[in-house]
Amino acid sequence: MAELDGLRADLVAEQQALDDIVAGLGNDQWSLPTPSPGWNVADQIGHLTYFDGTAALAITDPDAFRAGVESLFASAGSDGGDDFTLGAFRALAPAQQLAAWRANRRLLAEAAATLSDTTRIAWYGPSMGAKSFLTARLMEVWAHGTDIIDTVGGHREPTDRLRHIAQLGFITRGWSYTVRGQEAPTGDMRLELNSPSGELWTWGPDDAADTVRGSAEDFCLVVTQRRHVDDTDLQCSEIGRHWLLRAQAFAGGATNVPEPRRS
Repeated sequence: MAELDGLRADLVAEQQALDDIVAGLGNDQWSLPTPSPGWNVADQIGHLTYFDGTAALAITDPDAFRAGVESLFASAGSDGGDDFTLGAFRALAPAQQLAAWRANRRLLAEAAATLSDTTRIAWYGPSMGAKSFLTARLMEVWAHGTDIIDTVGGHREPTDRLRHIAQLGFITRGWSYTVRGQEAPTGDMRLELNSPSGELWTWGPDDAADTVRGSAEDFCLVVTQRRHVDDTDLQCSEIGRHWLLRAQAFAGGATNVPEPRRS
């Protein structure tokens, strides 16, 4: 339970780090377009608000959650369900949106406090273990927070909370190929990341022929598809680069990595 307790605390801290940024924005900044096509800053927060709320519901009332999933899938059209998930929040003023996100974060924190290491939670695909479930929520707030920061400027100091996202990025290597209908290269992968606090984080056997090395922040930006690998200082073997050109640490259909910004 100690690891789960730490994950719960890290999720709350990551949410608060983004709250500290958006709470200081002017109303006009909430309308700025972000790197996510069709979404402004307000939509990024609306997305987090909706899914933090459904995450809480998935824990406390799985039957009600499943009914909501069916409604979402039934209503999803060319907008991918944005009208369903974002419509109510798009009608709110920025201060009301922020209040709604804070309320749903509290609901999620209260629900997460009831989880144990063996709990499984229904979600939009297969059910998830408690640690994977909360890690996915942390990854979401960090990734969408990156979109907001890229839009409005400002600074978010990287922290060792990135370890959760890096772990997720590493274990979804196979998924990054599967979701594209591709076969993952055989053989082991070694991942070595420098943490914000100066530690070395490692995954995979130390004698693996294929490697990815660099900063934890760069790696997390790539596996959440917020940066192209060429816009980072990551050092990769040929197979390592092959992976990072399609890395996808989140569920759903295959999505494309961003185009490189560097010329």
